[in-house]
Amino acid sequence: MTTTARLSAGILLHRTGAGGRTEVLLGHMGGPFWARKDAGAWSIPKGEVEDGEEPEDAARREFAEELGVPVPEGPLEPLGTVRQSGGKTVVAWALRGDLDPDTVTPGTFELEWPRGSGQLRAFPEVDRVGWFDLVEAARLVVTAQRGLLARLPGAEVPGESDPGGVVAGDGGGG
Repeated sequence: MTTTARLSAGILLHRTGAGGRTEVLLGHMGGPFWARKDAGAWSIPKGEVEDGEEPEDAARREFAEELGVPVPEGPLEPLGTVRQSGGKTVVAWALRGDLDPDTVTPGTFELEWPRGSGQLRAFPEVDRVGWFDLVEAARLVVTAQRGLLARLPGAEVPGESDPGGVVAGDGGGG
């Protein structure tokens, strides 16, 4: 099945952490382009919406594919959309839940590497997963996705004063 161009869907898993602070689950994007980057190289679990697929269904599918674990039980709360600098629109939902990062078994993708070598190599979709408070998450996440953090109920995210609109920012996988 082909994919709908430029639309990704994802789930922002969140919980109450130490000291009552909100924490979110982020994955560090895998592959050679992100290997030596930290700030701006983390993302919510997300991926492209396939033709004929509902975005919420795609968000659930991509969460399971990227992390190799089922989506935790609970209602999804819409967070709206953000637009990344490459033009891709990301639609996201919040989900209160928990997940042990040690249980994650990421999916993989193939990429010609090194470029021009003719050799396909498999890389993990995400090479690390972790829980972060909103201040640290805002530092690490792809710039455009900061707007999603700010839309969590009761969230205070540095540098995000208008969480209601489409937010421009970095590109970022899936």
